[in-house]
Amino acid sequence: MQKVICKKLYDTAASEIVKKVTFGNFGDANGYEETLYVTAEGNYFLYTNGGADSKYAKEDIKRMSKATAQQWLSEN
Repeated sequence: MQKVICKKLYDTAASEIVKKVTFGNFGDANGYEETLYVTAEGNYFLYTNGGADSKYAKEDIKRMSKATAQQWLSEN
């Protein structure tokens, strides 16, 4: 997935996965996944996607500061 945020391209195919967390089982309407990525330039973003009844029913990308990414890592 690709998304432009504040004139910067965030691309899951061109970035490195730092950590992936899944909640629920595959096919679970309430299940979802959160994947933290880092770009070659050192920008962090969170890719989210989930089932129809989850908090991430639509896939999305959200940029994150390094501090927020570190906090996310410590919580997951």
